[in-house]
Formats: sequence, structure tokens, C-alpha cells
Amino acid sequence: MKQNHYMGTNKLRRQIAWQAARLMYDREESEYYRAKTKAARKLCSGWIRPSDLPSNAEIRDEIELMARQFEGDSRINNLHEMRVAALSLMILLEKYAPRLIGSVLTGHIRKGSDVDLHLFSDSLEAVTAELEYHCLHFDIERKSILTKGTTNTYRHVRVYDVFEFELTVYTARQKNQIFQSSITGKPIERANIQELKQIILETTPGIDLDLELTKSRQRVDRFQIYAALLLPLENVQQNPRYHPEGDALYHSLQVYDLACDQQPYDEEFLLAALLHDVGKAIDPGNHVLAGLESLEGFISQRTSWLIENHMSAHQIHDHSIGARKHRRLRANENYRDLVALGECDRRGRQTGVLTTDIESALAYIRDISETYR
Repeated sequence: MKQNHYMGTNKLRRQIAWQAARLMYDREESEYYRAKTKAARKLCSGWIRPSDLPSNAEIRDEIELMARQFEGDSRINNLHEMRVAALSLMILLEKYAPRLIGSVLTGHIRKGSDVDLHLFSDSLEAVTAELEYHCLHFDIERKSILTKGTTNTYRHVRVYDVFEFELTVYTARQKNQIFQSSITGKPIERANIQELKQIILETTPGIDLDLELTKSRQRVDRFQIYAALLLPLENVQQNPRYHPEGDALYHSLQVYDLACDQQPYDEEFLLAALLHDVGKAIDPGNHVLAGLESLEGFISQRTSWLIENHMSAHQIHDHSIGARKHRRLRANENYRDLVALGECDRRGRQTGVLTTDIESALAYIRDISETYR
């Protein structure tokens, strides 16, 4: 068995920690063990001792340095907003003795961090009913983990709001149980509602916390708006002469899938493809204007411009557009994207093809938004 001869153990350990941190910061990996073993394979062509691998805490420290370097002051502002959002949800779920844990509590957030809460209830259905009552979108996940010969099943609820939350629901009798960190082996830091309020007041002196909470509750998750505008399209039947595929939702999802094939990481382009016809469920006589009015404040100027002019893309294609209007469109830096959107719009009219569903499409775009935020 052969060690790497080109670098000392400490240097190798630091390099593995940096590479693993980079994988996790870029969200290529979410687990510490996978990140460090992948980094070790990249750096070492030969065998490496397990003792040469960095600890989870060392990787976390490197992630923290990257976050400070790449995100600067925006990270501090984001941390404050995430803590206020956490407090707001904890107040809504107060009956389940919520506790904030993880990076939002410790301050070690990075790009794409979510908010981790522990809840305590013998009924998962009671928790999800509370979320439904407050019109929050969520998914349920159960994970079975084998630890020291014992299989434990954990109940997770992922809530999609302005920030993502991961709620782990334990039984009521586990409320006073001490949980150990996989990073340090020490008891996990946890904060209840009053403790989190105190942290926010101490780190942001002079704020009006009640006003901040009101603003947080009034902040709308734009992805919920998108879903609410897309769902009625299923009942909008289109002229079969132009749309043999059927309803406007089926067409929109086809256009989205084609846009993903062309520009899979362009959030604004994908949103234009997915949302270009939402106005058809509001005012079929002027669906473009109706759609733009309903989306105002929830899409970028570029997405808005693409939706506004997507009907002109068909005139460009069939050469029926006026010369002056065409010159105006060609002068815009997004002209090529408009032509590409028009192509997706025309091709997205097939019968019998499989499409992505609304939830998966929005989850994918949300992930792009968080990754490149």
C-alpha cells in the first residue's frame, strides 16, 4: 500500500478539505463523507489512509470561508432574512415545540442553504394539516438510516417558501432528547422561539422585530404564484387547428421541456417558456397582456420581454412581420432567445408525448435559482 509522495499529510488533508468544501458549496454533493472521498480520489491516484481525510468540521470551516469570500455582505443580509423567516414559521408551528438547528442558527450559511427545524409530534398528519391551513407547499420524505446495527426512520417535511425549510418530525417524547452532531460529535445547538428572538435582536440591534415578522409573512413565494397561474391552464382547450395537442397546460409543459433541451441552465428563458401562455386562463382575447399583468413583480425584465414578444416570434418565422417592428426586435440583445422561444412554441404541439409535471418543472427552476443566486 502506497501513500502519496508528493505532498505532506497536513497539506494533503487541507487540499482534500478545500476540494470537498468546493463540491458542497457548489451543491455537487450534499453529504460530507461523499464529498471528502470524491475529493480524495481526485487528488490522490494511490491509497490514502482514513486518518488523512479531513473531519466534517474542517470541511465546514472551508465552506464558511468560501461563503465569506464569494458572497460578502449579501450573506449577512441573507442570514438575517432566513432567521426571521425561521422565526415566523416556528411561531406558526408553536404547538409542536419547534427548534432551529443547523447553519441558519450557527451562521454558517452558504449559497443554497435551507432552514432546518426540529418538530415534536406523534402525528405527522397534524403537522402537514397545519402547513396546508397556512397554504404552504411541501413534500414528505421518510429516510431509513442504519446506525450501529439499528435502523432508524426519520420523517422529513420539505417546505417550499421564499426559503426552503427541512422539518424533521420527532415523537413528542423525544422533545428533551439530546441530539449529537455528525460534524463535531457534540450535542446539536438548538434554539426555541424565545432564544431565536434574542439572537436576532442581539445580532441586529435596533430592529422592529414585529415589523420584520409582518414583512416576512407578507413576502410571497414567486413559485407558488407560478403554480397558481399554471394549474388553470389544464381547463383551457385551444383551437385544434393550431393546437392539436389539446389543453394549454400540456402545450406549456411541452414548450418548457424543449426549452430545457436548448438552454437547461437559463432560468429566465425557462420561465418564459413555461409561463408564456398563463394569460389564456385569464383573458383569452389578450392573453399576453393578461399574463404579464399577473406576473408583474415576479419575473425579470428579460423574461417579461420574451413573453411580451413571443407571438412576434411566429411572425418572424413566417416572414409576416413588418420591417420596422423586426428592426426593433433585432436591436434587442435577447433577439436570438426570442427566436429560440418561438421555435419551442411551435414544436410544443405534439399529441401523446410525455412531459415534465408542474411540480418537477418548478422544482428544477427553483434549484437553478438557488444555485446561481
